Formats: sequence, structure tokens, C-alpha cells
Amino acid sequence: MQRVPIFKTILIQPDWKQFVINELPLLLLCPVGLVYAGLDEMPFRCIVLVVTILLSLCLLYRLAYLKRMKFFVGSEQLVIEQGIFQRKVDYVELYRIVDFNIHQTLMQQIFGLKTISIYSGDRTTPRIDIIGAKAKLDYVSEIRSRVITSRKNNGIYEITNR
Repeated sequence: MQRVPIFKTILIQPDWKQFVINELPLLLLCPVGLVYAGLDEMPFRCIVLVVTILLSLCLLYRLAYLKRMKFFVGSEQLVIEQGIFQRKVDYVELYRIVDFNIHQTLMQQIFGLKTISIYSGDRTTPRIDIIGAKAKLDYVSEIRSRVITSRKNNGIYEITNR
């Protein structure tokens, strides 16, 4: 009888610093808008205040959305959960994963983060971007070893032309 390795589920969540990277212009604009709206005798104070409040609410929603995004890597599936008011859960069989890519913008390099792109043969989810993963952790090697094990367990073999 073949022994099947049991893997502990890995949870990957975007780091809060990814929010700063994504929203830096708005994060800088909101305090400026509040200061402007607080000055007496400035034209359009009320309009600037309303726009600043709306932008702040938008930023709060985007932060909550990013923090509710979760990627679970088990022994057989990659599960992606996202959304606030309407949750969406995608399941990708690990044996369908065919390739990986790691990308770091300049800001991600400064903050020690990376984006992991996972390419799969799944029709509904051909590409999965795990944004804001910590750069020092080697998620790709771990996922890759689980993909290989899942393929062996399911009798999946890749045939290539050379």
C-alpha cells in the first residue's frame, strides 16, 4: 500500500503593505484634502470635504477587501476566497497547475513583498495572482512539491514534445 503524504494547509494572505503600495496616491491625497477643507476662506471647501470622505470610504473598502482575500494550499486543491459583501470561493485542483511566475515591482521590493502568478489548465481560473506575499518565504517550492505529489496520486502525467 502506497503511503500518501499529509500536508498541512498553507494560508497565504496579502500583507497590509500591499495596500499601501496599491493605494499610495489616494493615501497621500486624503490628508491633503482634509487639511484643505479645514482651512477657512478656501473655495469649494465643502466639495473637497465630501470628495475626501468618499475617497476615504473607498480606501477603507479596498483595505477590507485585501485583508479578506485568502489563499489556502492543501494537499489536493488551491482554494481562493475573496470578497466582502459577496464572497467568492474558487477551487483549483493542484494537478492542473502547470507553471509559476514571481514578479516584484520596485515598491514591492522596497517593502519585501512579491506577486506569485500561478497558471493552470483550469478553464474558469487559468491564472491566479497571489499579491502581497512575503518575499522571504518560498511558497512556489512548496506548492510545486504538492503539485507533483497530487499528480502522482491522481495518475496524471505530462507529455511534452521536444
